[in-house]
Amino acid sequence: MMSQQPNSFLGSEEQPLYTPTSDERTMAILSHVLCLVVAFWAPLVIYLVKKDDSKFVAEHAKESLNFQISLIIYAIICCILIFVIIGIFLLWALSIVAIILIIVATIRASEGKLYRYPFCIRLIR
Repeated sequence: MMSQQPNSFLGSEEQPLYTPTSDERTMAILSHVLCLVVAFWAPLVIYLVKKDDSKFVAEHAKESLNFQISLIIYAIICCILIFVIIGIFLLWALSIVAIILIIVATIRASEGKLYRYPFCIRLIR
């Protein structure tokens, strides 16, 4: 069974059932970092390519993809709220929080741990 750290505002981490290889950690890192450049496309491609080969990479790519989809939904809500001024500030805050959480997820992937983003709508299970 995986040991899970308590939830916090930075998300939660779990110890995987096995120690991931260096290549698995690299692919997991890429599934998070590349989101800064190509949004949800990177984790989608990584998930589709690696889902049968590595559970560790698949879990990271799936979590990253869910987070990116959640960010799109939250950004749309913020754009709607721009008409009442608060949306501009929320959009700015959303961007800062997203970058921080992506960095945290990247660090957890490099440590060989599974990571769960907070406030993430998990559409892909």
